[in-house]
Amino acid sequence: MSRRSRAAVARSAGGDRTLTTLVGLVLLAGAVLVLLVSYGVFGTYRSQRPLIDPIAVAWVSTHVDLTRWIAIAAGVVLFVLGIWWTVRSLRPEPRPDVSLSELPGERLTVEHSAICDAVRHDAEAIDGVSRARVRLVGSPQRPALRIALTLVEGTDVRDVWADLDGRVLARAREAFSVSALPTAVRLELDATSAPTPARVE
Repeated sequence: MSRRSRAAVARSAGGDRTLTTLVGLVLLAGAVLVLLVSYGVFGTYRSQRPLIDPIAVAWVSTHVDLTRWIAIAAGVVLFVLGIWWTVRSLRPEPRPDVSLSELPGERLTVEHSAICDAVRHDAEAIDGVSRARVRLVGSPQRPALRIALTLVEGTDVRDVWADLDGRVLARAREAFSVSALPTAVRLELDATSAPTPARVE
């Protein structure tokens, strides 16, 4: 599955995975280094020395105020980075507007809400579809669609898919001037259209 196709299926977590992997590798490297030192790989005397070098301890003792400010600054930086990463991870997924023309004097941008409304209207016109929800995701350069269709009881899914791909998505691809538009489609059964079971007394 290409990156463009994955954008239609779910929100990308590549950045979070990369950061988690890097932090894990750093911690793993530190743990391995401590184990190697403790087992005397770098020398018997090195494994018996204090964890913090005496020279560093002496420098900290003679520069208490400077050390305190360095520790405070490092703590603030880490705190800000943590808050920024949390906000970045929890913020809503962007809904991009799509630019159809960037020519000077002919710039044309279509808002995501207009695109979603148009695709939803076309999807709800398909026989057997009682309700449709559409969301535009990805980036302005690489848009993707997520469509959730609620089907009436007894609807032929193959007919719905044929109309969706041959009419609704074809119009969207034509509007975007692209040959392929990654789309994730979710089908649901309309519970209100399901037959009510007979009650036996």
